[in-house]
Amino acid sequence: MPMVADFNVAKSPKDIAFYASLLAAAFPICQMMTIMYWSRLSDRIGRRPVLMIGLLGYLVSFLMFGICRSFYWALFARCINGLLAGNVAVIKSVFAEISDDTNRPRMMALLPLMWNLGSVGGAAIGGIFADPTHQYPRIFGHMEIFRVFPYLLPCLIGCSITVFGLVMGIFKMEETLVREPASRTMDIRMSLTSPSSSTSTLATESTQLLTEPAQPKQRSMRELLTPTVVRVMATNVVMGLGVAMSDQAYPIFAASDL
Repeated sequence: MPMVADFNVAKSPKDIAFYASLLAAAFPICQMMTIMYWSRLSDRIGRRPVLMIGLLGYLVSFLMFGICRSFYWALFARCINGLLAGNVAVIKSVFAEISDDTNRPRMMALLPLMWNLGSVGGAAIGGIFADPTHQYPRIFGHMEIFRVFPYLLPCLIGCSITVFGLVMGIFKMEETLVREPASRTMDIRMSLTSPSSSTSTLATESTQLLTEPAQPKQRSMRELLTPTVVRVMATNVVMGLGVAMSDQAYPIFAASDL
């Protein structure tokens, strides 16, 4: 709210809530537009590269958001953040691939736990370190950069956490997507066409090629939208609507002059 007020885009105090809601809605709208494409891309190139791209998108958009001097640049930064945020879907695939039936429910429970922990920590960091030259003049009063960009410091803290995640992902994370080797079928086809192959070898390889299980066909979106899936999605929509409304209503109420 104070950031939107500093942009001087609202004609009246009542309009501040409207523009703040636009900033909040820009991220999920843009994420909704691209999240399916990021999921499909992770099936092709792997989970790890898509996660690294998402973290890099967070890093760039955080810096852009911290140095914004106008509302429309802030809105653009939020859109970039949402367009590159494919991590939410891909990380669930990673958890499913590194777990089994004995521990998958507990593994999946870690996702909302970490999300809520980040939500609490992120909100606290944003409120504590915003406009540091006025909140902590003894420490940051002489730093001109935080006077020009009063909301840069919390974004830099978020960037440092993102850089840590990037470093850990580059050097420690292993790819979890198991790809079927394509060289097996290629070798069989070459042996079938090779004039030096014996008849018994050809027969054996032909039998193996015919008896190998076929790869499961990827189902279309219409096939995936079963009644059970639709009900679960509708429940998530209602839950997300309630959470988003409460998350946005309280900051507006707290920042209003009542």
